[in-house]
Amino acid sequence: MALSIHSPDELVAAIPHLLGFQPEESIVFLPLRSDLPVARVDIPTTARDREGVWGSISDVFRRYAQPGSNVAIVCLSADREQANVVGEDFAARLGNIGIGTPILLWADETRWADLDTGDMGLRTDAARETVAAATVLSGRAQPAASRESLAESLVGDREPVSALLPETRAAARENTAKVEGRWALARMQRFQRDGVRLSDADAARLLVAVESTPTRDRLWLDMNRGNAASHVALWTDMTKRAPDEVRAVPASLLGFASWLSGHGALAWCALDQVPKDKPYALAKLVAAAVQTGMHPREWEAPKTFATDLGTETLAPTRTSASQGTVRPACGI
Repeated sequence: MALSIHSPDELVAAIPHLLGFQPEESIVFLPLRSDLPVARVDIPTTARDREGVWGSISDVFRRYAQPGSNVAIVCLSADREQANVVGEDFAARLGNIGIGTPILLWADETRWADLDTGDMGLRTDAARETVAAATVLSGRAQPAASRESLAESLVGDREPVSALLPETRAAARENTAKVEGRWALARMQRFQRDGVRLSDADAARLLVAVESTPTRDRLWLDMNRGNAASHVALWTDMTKRAPDEVRAVPASLLGFASWLSGHGALAWCALDQVPKDKPYALAKLVAAAVQTGMHPREWEAPKTFATDLGTETLAPTRTSASQGTVRPACGI
């Protein structure tokens, strides 16, 4: 999402819309007219923490940095002094790899300050309303109140679908995998046309159908940046309603669709919905794409795809470090 920003106040107001939630005690890196990713991390409070954050994000910025690349740094914190130390530290680090930081801001709940010039101002409702109006016109959903509330939005009533799974599985066994696969594709396409929430019976059937890797991959391959919002809507609903035994697939598809549409925080929240005792290869692929800053256009480049080889055929060429405790909530 591209926004036209006219003041520091509007820049700070734009951050929740770019991330998908209202961050607290965070440092946010915002690209200025470049292919660099938006990234957010918790404010690092020690020199060791700053090293850990830099290790987490530096490869991403190096990968996409071009001559003339610039990033705005915004420190959202109640502690202005600490924000100044952290902001200047990361501005110097980015400068060392050829990325300019012409904007270095601090903000708390009511004020903002330019840490380079000392200029200050109030955070205004007018700026918030201007940015909100622009994002509504772009079709962007309004941000969640916090990352926790964003994660909670993926948890719904799972009992109705759970109760239907035994008979749904029995009915699926009576059909061939091709029949179920064709139905799943048609049902997804119908949702893309009308946007009507699936019935419990259809939801259960779709969740059982995508347990088949060829069926899942056919729906996955349908994704592009043009229809990603529709996929986010579908797989958000499926993730909310899916019991543990069938939630890995919709959560992974939601994670991928979220990344494809630039909702990095929602992608992480979706991956957190993959049951911990059910590791899933597609979820690992999505995590690598988000964490390495892989640009969504790389998905739309010519795709190597073979259903009998599984997800490795589309894996990013660059690997990432362990997620650890510092995990960028990137909006790519």
